Amino acid sequence: MLLLLDIDGVMIPANSWKKPEFLADGFPAFSNNATDALQKIIIETNASIVLTTSHKFNYTLEQWNDIFKTRGIKVDNISRLPENKDYLSRKNEILNWLHLTKNSVENFIIIDDDKSLNGLPKNIKDRLIQTNAMIGLTNELAEESLKLPNSLELV
Repeated sequence: MLLLLDIDGVMIPANSWKKPEFLADGFPAFSNNATDALQKIIIETNASIVLTTSHKFNYTLEQWNDIFKTRGIKVDNISRLPENKDYLSRKNEILNWLHLTKNSVENFIIIDDDKSLNGLPKNIKDRLIQTNAMIGLTNELAEESLKLPNSLELV
């Protein structure tokens, strides 16, 4: 299972009135609820993470591994979408990635707050767990993700 994971609005709620807490590594703390929910998904599906966040190339993959580990998330593999040099929408970034990897990707979940993802083709949008940016990932959304079918037919 692959988790196509955004960070802002998913792991870090976007509350304009509240400055996020930054940890010693210089990156904001993840919300406790989002951390618990993500860890539940990872444990129950043996998932790897594919970062979709706009921050994905601000840190090396080794640094990303440390960021997740420091925040209490145990994940065996973290990768990321290709660098977005053409400033594509998140929707088009994901569609391009799926097109490039369609022979090797059957089972994934997209966890994101980006509203452009509502324009995904239905078979892909059905794999979307869309968060409320002000709340982030919750246990209820984790449960919803665990009910998704185990594979996707890409056409």
